[in-house]
Amino acid sequence: MKVLVIGSGGREHTLSWKLAQSPQVEKVYCAPGNSLMKGIEQISLLTEDELIDFAEREKIDLTIVGPEVPLCDGIVDVFRKRGLKIFGPDKEASQLEGSKKYAKSFMDKYEIPTADAKVFLDLESAEKYIVEQGVPIVVKADGLAAGKGVTVALTLDDALNAVQYCFEGGFGEAGTEVVVEEFLSGEEASILAFTDGKTILPLASSQDHKRLLYGDKGPNTGGMGAYSPAPIVTDEIWEKVDKQVLQPFLRGCQQENLNYRGIIYAGIMIEGNSIKVLEFNVRFGDPETQAVLTRMESDLFEAMNATVEQRLDELNILWKDKASVCVVMASGGYPNTYEKGKTISGIEAAEETGAYVFHSGTKDKDGSVLTAGGRVLGVTALGHDIATAQINAYKAVEKISWEDVVYRKDIASKAL
Repeated sequence: MKVLVIGSGGREHTLSWKLAQSPQVEKVYCAPGNSLMKGIEQISLLTEDELIDFAEREKIDLTIVGPEVPLCDGIVDVFRKRGLKIFGPDKEASQLEGSKKYAKSFMDKYEIPTADAKVFLDLESAEKYIVEQGVPIVVKADGLAAGKGVTVALTLDDALNAVQYCFEGGFGEAGTEVVVEEFLSGEEASILAFTDGKTILPLASSQDHKRLLYGDKGPNTGGMGAYSPAPIVTDEIWEKVDKQVLQPFLRGCQQENLNYRGIIYAGIMIEGNSIKVLEFNVRFGDPETQAVLTRMESDLFEAMNATVEQRLDELNILWKDKASVCVVMASGGYPNTYEKGKTISGIEAAEETGAYVFHSGTKDKDGSVLTAGGRVLGVTALGHDIATAQINAYKAVEKISWEDVVYRKDIASKAL
Protein backbone atom coordinates (compact mmCIF):
# COMPACT_ATOMS: atom_id res chain seq x y z
CA MET A 1 0.00 0.00 0.00
CA LYS A 2 1.08 3.56 -0.71
CA VAL A 3 0.10 6.32 1.72
CA LEU A 4 0.14 10.11 1.32
CA VAL A 5 0.18 12.37 4.41
CA ILE A 6 -0.68 16.03 3.82
CA GLY A 7 1.17 18.51 6.04
CA SER A 8 4.67 19.26 7.26
CA GLY A 9 4.64 19.62 11.05
CA GLY A 10 5.34 17.46 14.07
CA ARG A 11 1.88 15.90 13.87
CA GLU A 12 2.46 14.85 10.26
CA HIS A 13 5.94 13.53 11.05
CA THR A 14 4.46 11.40 13.82
CA LEU A 15 1.62 10.12 11.63
CA SER A 16 4.07 9.26 8.84
CA TRP A 17 6.46 7.56 11.27
CA LYS A 18 3.68 5.40 12.72
CA LEU A 19 2.13 4.58 9.34
CA ALA A 20 5.53 3.46 8.01
CA GLN A 21 5.61 0.76 10.72
CA SER A 22 2.59 -1.01 9.24
CA PRO A 23 3.42 -4.28 7.43
CA GLN A 24 0.71 -3.30 4.95
CA VAL A 25 2.44 -0.05 3.96
CA GLU A 26 5.04 -0.14 1.21
CA LYS A 27 5.77 3.60 1.04
CA VAL A 28 4.81 6.80 2.84
CA TYR A 29 4.89 10.17 1.11
CA CYS A 30 4.50 13.46 2.97
CA ALA A 31 3.49 16.67 1.17
CA PRO A 32 5.07 19.13 1.52
CA GLY A 33 6.74 17.24 4.35
CA ASN A 34 10.25 17.86 5.61
CA SER A 35 13.47 16.34 4.30
CA LEU A 36 14.48 15.63 7.91
CA MET A 37 11.66 13.09 8.34
CA LYS A 38 13.74 9.90 8.17
CA GLY A 39 12.38 7.16 5.93
CA ILE A 40 9.59 9.36 4.59
CA GLU A 41 9.62 10.66 1.00
CA GLN A 42 9.11 14.42 0.87
CA ILE A 43 6.90 15.63 -1.99
CA SER A 44 7.04 19.38 -2.63
CA LEU A 45 3.39 19.76 -3.58
CA LEU A 46 1.17 22.46 -2.16
CA THR A 47 -1.98 22.96 -4.24
CA GLU A 48 -5.05 20.78 -4.10
CA ASP A 49 -4.84 19.99 -7.84
CA GLU A 50 -1.17 18.94 -7.50
CA LEU A 51 -1.99 16.63 -4.61
CA ILE A 52 -4.92 14.99 -6.39
CA ASP A 53 -2.94 14.51 -9.60
CA PHE A 54 -0.08 12.97 -7.60
CA ALA A 55 -2.45 10.61 -5.77
CA GLU A 56 -3.95 9.44 -9.07
CA ARG A 57 -0.62 9.15 -10.88
CA GLU A 58 1.14 7.23 -8.09
CA LYS A 59 -1.95 5.13 -7.29
CA ILE A 60 -2.01 6.22 -3.64
CA ASP A 61 -4.14 3.80 -1.63
CA LEU A 62 -4.93 6.19 1.24
CA THR A 63 -4.45 9.92 1.82
CA ILE A 64 -4.43 11.37 5.35
CA VAL A 65 -4.99 15.09 5.95
CA GLY A 66 -3.04 16.47 8.91
CA PRO A 67 -3.96 20.18 9.27
CA GLU A 68 -7.40 21.69 9.70
CA VAL A 69 -7.23 24.27 6.89
CA PRO A 70 -7.39 21.88 3.90
CA LEU A 71 -10.16 19.93 5.66
CA CYS A 72 -12.22 23.08 6.17
CA ASP A 73 -11.49 24.09 2.56
CA GLY A 74 -13.06 20.84 1.34
CA ILE A 75 -10.12 18.75 0.11
CA VAL A 76 -11.88 15.55 1.23
CA ASP A 77 -14.89 16.31 -0.99
CA VAL A 78 -12.67 16.78 -4.05
CA PHE A 79 -10.65 13.60 -3.45
CA ARG A 80 -13.81 11.53 -2.99
CA LYS A 81 -15.37 12.92 -6.18
CA ARG A 82 -12.29 11.64 -8.03
CA GLY A 83 -12.72 8.20 -6.44
CA LEU A 84 -9.69 8.53 -4.14
CA LYS A 85 -9.67 7.18 -0.59
CA ILE A 86 -9.01 9.89 1.97
CA PHE A 87 -9.11 10.01 5.78
CA GLY A 88 -10.95 13.00 7.20
CA PRO A 89 -14.36 14.69 7.44
CA ASP A 90 -15.82 16.51 4.45
CA LYS A 91 -16.20 20.30 4.24
CA GLU A 92 -19.60 20.45 5.92
CA ALA A 93 -18.55 18.25 8.85
CA SER A 94 -15.30 20.23 9.22
CA GLN A 95 -17.33 23.24 10.32
CA LEU A 96 -17.20 21.65 13.76
CA GLU A 97 -13.73 23.15 13.95
CA GLY A 98 -13.96 25.80 11.24
CA SER A 99 -16.77 27.67 13.00
CA LYS A 100 -17.09 27.85 16.76
CA LYS A 101 -20.62 29.18 16.28
CA TYR A 102 -21.54 26.04 14.30
CA ALA A 103 -19.92 23.80 16.92
CA LYS A 104 -21.81 25.50 19.76
CA SER A 105 -25.09 25.09 17.92
CA PHE A 106 -24.31 21.40 17.28
CA MET A 107 -23.44 20.79 20.94
CA ASP A 108 -26.59 22.53 22.17
CA LYS A 109 -28.80 20.63 19.72
CA TYR A 110 -27.44 17.23 20.73
CA GLU A 111 -27.18 18.06 24.44
CA ILE A 112 -23.41 17.80 24.67
CA PRO A 113 -22.36 19.69 27.84
CA THR A 114 -20.46 22.89 27.06
CA ALA A 115 -20.00 26.46 28.31
CA ASP A 116 -22.80 29.00 27.87
CA ALA A 117 -21.95 31.36 25.01
CA LYS A 118 -23.17 34.18 22.78
CA VAL A 119 -22.14 35.09 19.24
CA PHE A 120 -21.45 38.70 18.24
CA LEU A 121 -21.17 40.44 14.88
CA ASP A 122 -20.05 43.85 16.14
CA LEU A 123 -17.65 45.28 18.69
CA GLU A 124 -20.08 47.45 20.65
CA SER A 125 -22.50 44.63 21.47
CA ALA A 126 -19.68 42.31 22.46
CA GLU A 127 -18.07 44.91 24.73
CA LYS A 128 -21.40 45.64 26.43
CA TYR A 129 -21.99 41.93 27.07
CA ILE A 130 -18.48 41.44 28.48
CA VAL A 131 -18.89 44.34 30.90
CA GLU A 132 -22.25 42.95 32.03
CA GLN A 133 -20.89 39.42 32.53
CA GLY A 134 -17.62 40.38 34.16
CA VAL A 135 -14.43 38.34 34.27
CA PRO A 136 -12.98 35.77 34.00
CA ILE A 137 -14.47 35.24 30.54
CA VAL A 138 -13.38 33.62 27.27
CA VAL A 139 -13.19 35.37 23.89
CA LYS A 140 -12.92 33.25 20.73
CA ALA A 141 -12.55 34.20 17.09
CA ASP A 142 -15.24 32.19 15.29
CA GLY A 143 -13.00 30.84 12.52
CA LEU A 144 -9.60 29.18 12.21
CA ALA A 145 -6.74 31.10 13.81
CA ALA A 146 -3.93 28.52 13.96
CA GLY A 147 -4.77 27.64 17.56
CA LYS A 148 -4.26 31.23 18.72
CA GLY A 149 -7.79 32.66 18.44
CA VAL A 150 -8.81 31.99 22.05
CA THR A 151 -8.23 34.41 24.92
CA VAL A 152 -8.94 33.36 28.50
CA ALA A 153 -9.35 36.85 29.95
CA LEU A 154 -8.77 37.27 33.67
CA THR A 155 -9.16 41.06 33.60
CA LEU A 156 -11.71 43.30 31.92
CA ASP A 157 -8.99 45.04 29.92
CA ASP A 158 -7.75 41.69 28.57
CA ALA A 159 -11.27 40.73 27.49
CA LEU A 160 -12.00 44.07 25.81
CA ASN A 161 -8.62 44.09 24.08
CA ALA A 162 -9.20 40.55 22.81
CA VAL A 163 -12.58 41.27 21.29
CA GLN A 164 -11.27 44.52 19.79
CA TYR A 165 -8.33 42.66 18.25
CA CYS A 166 -10.76 40.23 16.59
CA PHE A 167 -13.04 42.89 15.12
CA GLU A 168 -10.13 45.04 13.97
CA GLY A 169 -8.87 42.20 11.79
CA GLY A 170 -6.21 40.64 14.00
CA PHE A 171 -7.31 37.18 12.85
CA GLY A 172 -8.53 38.22 9.40
CA GLU A 173 -11.80 36.64 8.31
CA ALA A 174 -11.67 34.29 11.30
CA GLY A 175 -12.53 37.20 13.61
CA THR A 176 -15.49 38.73 11.77
CA GLU A 177 -17.72 36.90 14.24
CA VAL A 178 -16.77 36.44 17.88
CA VAL A 179 -17.95 33.90 20.43
CA VAL A 180 -17.91 35.06 24.05
CA GLU A 181 -18.43 32.29 26.58
CA GLU A 182 -18.35 31.59 30.26
CA PHE A 183 -15.05 30.69 31.89
CA LEU A 184 -14.83 27.06 32.93
CA SER A 185 -12.62 26.09 35.83
CA GLY A 186 -11.05 22.68 36.30
CA GLU A 187 -8.45 20.65 34.45
CA GLU A 188 -8.34 20.06 30.70
CA ALA A 189 -7.90 16.77 28.86
CA SER A 190 -7.78 15.83 25.19
CA ILE A 191 -9.96 13.01 23.88
CA LEU A 192 -9.26 11.70 20.38
CA ALA A 193 -11.52 9.16 18.69
CA PHE A 194 -11.83 7.51 15.29
CA THR A 195 -15.30 7.63 13.78
CA ASP A 196 -16.63 6.23 10.52
CA GLY A 197 -20.16 7.57 10.92
CA LYS A 198 -21.40 4.26 12.31
CA THR A 199 -18.98 3.59 15.17
CA ILE A 200 -16.84 5.77 17.40
CA LEU A 201 -13.62 4.36 18.86
CA PRO A 202 -11.61 6.42 21.37
CA LEU A 203 -7.83 6.54 21.60
CA ALA A 204 -5.79 6.90 24.80
CA SER A 205 -6.34 10.08 26.80
CA SER A 206 -3.80 12.90 26.83
CA GLN A 207 -3.30 16.40 28.18
CA ASP A 208 -1.92 19.37 26.25
CA HIS A 209 -0.13 22.43 27.65
CA LYS A 210 -1.29 25.49 25.70
CA ARG A 211 0.39 28.28 27.65
CA LEU A 212 3.93 29.31 26.76
CA LEU A 213 5.41 29.55 30.23
CA TYR A 214 6.01 27.44 33.32
CA GLY A 215 2.96 27.03 35.54
CA ASP A 216 0.47 27.66 32.71
CA LYS A 217 1.34 31.33 32.41
CA GLY A 218 1.94 33.49 29.36
CA PRO A 219 0.15 33.58 26.00
CA ASN A 220 -1.67 30.71 24.33
CA THR A 221 0.33 28.75 21.77
CA GLY A 222 -0.29 25.86 19.42
CA GLY A 223 0.85 23.59 22.27
CA MET A 224 4.09 23.40 24.29
CA GLY A 225 3.90 19.74 25.24
CA ALA A 226 1.63 16.83 26.08
CA TYR A 227 1.55 13.56 27.95
CA SER A 228 -0.48 10.36 27.86
CA PRO A 229 -2.40 8.91 29.59
CA ALA A 230 -4.01 11.73 31.57
CA PRO A 231 -4.74 10.49 35.14
CA ILE A 232 -7.55 13.05 35.43
CA VAL A 233 -9.48 10.87 32.93
CA THR A 234 -10.51 8.16 35.36
CA ASP A 235 -12.75 5.20 34.49
CA GLU A 236 -15.71 7.20 35.78
CA ILE A 237 -14.80 10.19 33.60
CA TRP A 238 -14.34 7.89 30.58
CA GLU A 239 -17.90 6.64 31.09
CA LYS A 240 -19.20 10.21 31.15
CA VAL A 241 -17.17 11.12 28.06
CA ASP A 242 -18.67 8.19 26.18
CA LYS A 243 -22.23 8.80 27.33
CA GLN A 244 -22.30 12.61 27.28
CA VAL A 245 -19.88 13.46 24.44
CA LEU A 246 -18.89 10.66 22.06
CA GLN A 247 -22.25 8.94 21.61
CA PRO A 248 -24.23 12.20 21.25
CA PHE A 249 -21.58 13.41 18.80
CA LEU A 250 -22.00 10.27 16.70
CA ARG A 251 -25.79 10.57 16.86
CA GLY A 252 -25.55 14.21 15.78
CA CYS A 253 -23.37 13.33 12.80
CA GLN A 254 -25.89 10.68 11.73
CA GLN A 255 -28.93 12.94 12.12
CA GLU A 256 -27.22 15.84 10.32
CA ASN A 257 -26.05 13.46 7.54
CA LEU A 258 -22.44 14.56 8.07
CA ASN A 259 -19.92 12.50 6.09
CA TYR A 260 -17.49 12.10 8.96
CA ARG A 261 -14.81 9.47 8.43
CA GLY A 262 -11.77 10.59 10.35
CA ILE A 263 -10.65 11.65 13.80
CA ILE A 264 -12.59 13.83 16.23
CA TYR A 265 -10.75 15.65 19.00
CA ALA A 266 -12.77 16.87 21.96
CA GLY A 267 -11.06 19.23 24.36
CA ILE A 268 -12.85 18.72 27.66
CA MET A 269 -12.80 20.50 31.00
CA ILE A 270 -13.07 18.27 34.05
CA GLU A 271 -14.14 19.65 37.42
CA GLY A 272 -14.83 17.03 40.05
CA ASN A 273 -17.05 14.48 38.36
CA SER A 274 -18.52 16.83 35.77
CA ILE A 275 -17.29 17.40 32.22
CA LYS A 276 -17.88 20.07 29.58
CA VAL A 277 -16.58 20.30 26.02
CA LEU A 278 -14.35 23.31 25.38
CA GLU A 279 -14.04 22.75 21.62
CA PHE A 280 -14.08 20.22 18.81
CA ASN A 281 -11.19 19.78 16.40
CA VAL A 282 -11.61 17.67 13.27
CA ARG A 283 -8.02 16.39 13.07
CA PHE A 284 -5.28 14.99 15.28
CA GLY A 285 -3.94 17.39 17.90
CA ASP A 286 -0.38 18.63 17.96
CA PRO A 287 1.46 17.72 20.23
CA GLU A 288 -1.09 15.20 21.52
CA THR A 289 -0.41 13.02 18.46
CA GLN A 290 3.23 12.63 19.47
CA ALA A 291 2.27 11.56 23.00
CA VAL A 292 -0.55 9.22 21.97
CA LEU A 293 0.85 7.46 18.89
CA THR A 294 4.16 6.56 20.53
CA ARG A 295 2.04 4.49 22.95
CA MET A 296 -0.11 2.85 20.25
CA GLU A 297 0.58 -0.86 19.79
CA SER A 298 -1.95 -1.41 17.01
CA ASP A 299 -1.50 -0.76 13.29
CA LEU A 300 -2.40 2.88 12.57
CA PHE A 301 -2.87 2.24 8.85
CA GLU A 302 -5.37 -0.52 9.55
CA ALA A 303 -7.30 1.77 11.92
CA MET A 304 -7.41 4.62 9.39
CA ASN A 305 -8.27 2.35 6.47
CA ALA A 306 -11.07 0.76 8.50
CA THR A 307 -12.38 4.24 9.32
CA VAL A 308 -12.56 5.21 5.65
CA GLU A 309 -14.14 1.85 4.72
CA GLN A 310 -16.68 2.17 7.58
CA ARG A 311 -15.70 -1.04 9.37
CA LEU A 312 -14.43 0.38 12.64
CA ASP A 313 -16.67 -2.04 14.51
CA GLU A 314 -14.15 -4.77 13.59
CA LEU A 315 -11.29 -3.06 15.43
CA ASN A 316 -9.87 -3.08 18.94
CA ILE A 317 -6.95 -0.72 19.56
CA LEU A 318 -4.13 -1.98 21.81
CA TRP A 319 -1.80 0.25 23.85
CA LYS A 320 1.65 -0.17 25.33
CA ASP A 321 1.63 -0.40 29.12
CA LYS A 322 3.77 2.73 29.24
CA ALA A 323 3.33 6.48 29.60
CA SER A 324 4.69 9.12 27.23
CA VAL A 325 5.74 12.75 27.52
CA CYS A 326 6.31 15.15 24.62
CA VAL A 327 8.20 18.42 25.18
CA VAL A 328 7.98 21.06 22.45
CA MET A 329 11.18 23.02 21.86
CA ALA A 330 10.41 26.41 20.29
CA SER A 331 12.11 29.49 18.88
CA GLY A 332 12.68 32.43 21.23
CA GLY A 333 9.89 34.96 20.69
CA TYR A 334 7.24 32.36 19.77
CA PRO A 335 4.20 32.69 19.52
CA ASN A 336 4.98 36.24 18.36
CA THR A 337 7.98 37.39 16.30
CA TYR A 338 10.94 35.02 16.18
CA GLU A 339 14.08 34.53 14.10
CA LYS A 340 14.69 31.56 11.81
CA GLY A 341 17.89 29.94 10.61
CA LYS A 342 19.43 29.05 13.99
CA THR A 343 21.70 25.98 13.88
CA ILE A 344 20.42 23.05 15.94
CA SER A 345 22.80 20.58 17.55
CA GLY A 346 22.32 17.41 19.58
CA ILE A 347 19.39 15.72 17.81
CA GLU A 348 21.29 12.45 17.29
CA ALA A 349 22.47 12.49 20.90
CA ALA A 350 18.85 12.94 22.02
CA GLU A 351 17.70 10.02 19.88
CA GLU A 352 20.47 7.86 21.33
CA THR A 353 18.78 8.19 24.74
CA GLY A 354 15.80 6.31 23.28
CA ALA A 355 13.63 9.38 22.71
CA TYR A 356 11.80 10.21 19.49
CA VAL A 357 12.53 13.61 17.94
CA PHE A 358 9.70 14.75 15.68
CA HIS A 359 10.43 17.64 13.34
CA SER A 360 8.04 20.57 13.05
CA GLY A 361 9.78 23.85 12.23
CA THR A 362 13.13 22.67 10.87
CA LYS A 363 14.96 22.57 7.55
CA ASP A 364 18.11 20.94 6.20
CA LYS A 365 20.74 23.25 4.71
CA ASP A 366 24.04 21.82 3.49
CA GLY A 367 23.88 19.06 6.07
CA SER A 368 23.02 21.35 8.99
CA VAL A 369 19.64 21.36 10.74
CA LEU A 370 18.22 24.89 11.07
CA THR A 371 15.17 26.35 12.79
CA ALA A 372 12.41 27.25 10.34
CA GLY A 373 9.35 27.85 12.50
CA GLY A 374 7.95 28.72 15.90
CA ARG A 375 7.51 25.22 17.29
CA VAL A 376 10.67 23.49 16.14
CA LEU A 377 10.88 19.98 17.64
CA GLY A 378 8.67 17.62 19.64
CA VAL A 379 10.92 15.51 21.86
CA THR A 380 8.96 12.48 23.04
CA ALA A 381 9.92 9.69 25.42
CA LEU A 382 8.29 6.65 26.99
CA GLY A 383 8.57 5.36 30.54
CA HIS A 384 6.93 2.77 32.76
CA ASP A 385 5.02 5.64 34.36
CA ILE A 386 4.60 9.37 33.75
CA ALA A 387 7.35 10.36 36.17
CA THR A 388 9.86 8.15 34.34
CA ALA A 389 8.68 9.30 30.91
CA GLN A 390 9.09 12.91 32.06
CA ILE A 391 12.66 12.24 33.23
CA ASN A 392 13.47 10.49 29.93
CA ALA A 393 11.98 13.31 27.84
CA TYR A 394 13.94 16.06 29.61
CA LYS A 395 17.13 13.98 29.50
CA ALA A 396 16.77 14.04 25.70
CA VAL A 397 15.77 17.71 25.59
CA GLU A 398 18.96 18.67 27.43
CA LYS A 399 21.03 17.13 24.60
CA ILE A 400 19.55 19.56 22.05
CA SER A 401 20.43 23.24 21.77
CA TRP A 402 20.31 26.32 19.56
CA GLU A 403 20.44 30.07 20.15
CA ASP A 404 17.33 31.37 21.98
CA VAL A 405 15.65 27.97 22.35
CA VAL A 406 12.65 27.98 24.72
CA TYR A 407 10.69 25.14 26.28
CA ARG A 408 8.63 24.53 29.38
CA LYS A 409 10.26 22.59 32.20
CA ASP A 410 7.00 21.37 33.77
CA ILE A 411 5.33 19.29 31.05
CA ALA A 412 3.39 16.47 32.74
CA SER A 413 3.98 17.84 36.25
CA LYS A 414 0.19 18.16 36.74
CA ALA A 415 -0.06 14.39 36.52
CA LEU A 416 2.47 14.01 39.35
